[in-house]
Amino acid sequence: MKTAILLHNVRSAHNVGAIFRTADAAGVSHILLTGYTPTPIDRYQRPQKEIAKTALGAENLVSWEYAKSPVSIVRRLRAEGFQIVGVEQDERARDYRVFKPERPTVFIFGNEVRGLSRQLRNACDDLIQIPMFGKKESLNVATTAGIILFSALR
Repeated sequence: MKTAILLHNVRSAHNVGAIFRTADAAGVSHILLTGYTPTPIDRYQRPQKEIAKTALGAENLVSWEYAKSPVSIVRRLRAEGFQIVGVEQDERARDYRVFKPERPTVFIFGNEVRGLSRQLRNACDDLIQIPMFGKKESLNVATTAGIILFSALR
């Protein structure tokens, strides 16, 4: 089943690179970068060294595109038949272990500190989360992406 990722306002180029590498390993078809998420190629058409360092070439294997706002991308993907799934701690979120993709799916991951905005969460067809059993409230976004992507392959 076709899987894509949307990263909105992910601030760390190292996280973006790690997600590219994991996306390649999990067979993700496309990565959409929005907001201030760094891209593999900067505005001067130079490779982003920090992304390349952690992606180890995956940034050249997984297709990607950039848009300032995620709203138009979410609309387009929905029109293309994608299920829009936000990964965020929210009162409406289901445990990721019970989620089964029903059709092509785009998983949305947000900022390392603030997560997904209420507006972006409301634009999702479904919300999923990873239950936390320790004292920390969340995982690194790249770690979260790995768990979610490989779980979706089941």
